[in-house]
Amino acid sequence: METYITTDELATRIHYDARTIRTRLKDAVLLEGVHYIRPFGGRKLLFIWEAIQRDIGKVSCGRAPVMDAIPMASGRVAHG
Repeated sequence: METYITTDELATRIHYDARTIRTRLKDAVLLEGVHYIRPFGGRKLLFIWEAIQRDIGKVSCGRAPVMDAIPMASGRVAHG
């Protein structure tokens, strides 16, 4: 079972500002379909807590999550 949480709930759990999550982490290290979804194709984001828990330390330890992604110089990730 997956636990879906809002941006504000995620911010509280990982001690980041919600704005930082939306502008710096989303689509750079938190990826749509892996770490968050857009229910019913809308604008609202719901984060998948178990996926974030699983991957939160991987990037800092040099063990990026396994997925079809290409790191870009800008810090973003292109999906192949």
